[in-house]
Amino acid sequence: MSFTIGAILPMLAILLVPAPARIAVTFIAVLVALVFTGTVSAQLGGAPKARAITRLVVGGALALAATFLIGMLLGTTGIA
Repeated sequence: MSFTIGAILPMLAILLVPAPARIAVTFIAVLVALVFTGTVSAQLGGAPKARAITRLVVGGALALAATFLIGMLLGTTGIA
């Protein structure tokens, strides 16, 4: 259930945005969601918010970039 809920925002970004902007909009939407997730997790855990947000955003951005690069290498990104 968590995976499905977490996939809603990127899926909407992909489905509702014109093709040329999909990658950029999805990247930004996911990073915004990670900022929200970091804020909530820090609040619930009583941890410093900046550290939690930074950890999630940097890790998420690296994961997004790695996934995109692998997709490019395999020819699945749709970018020529």
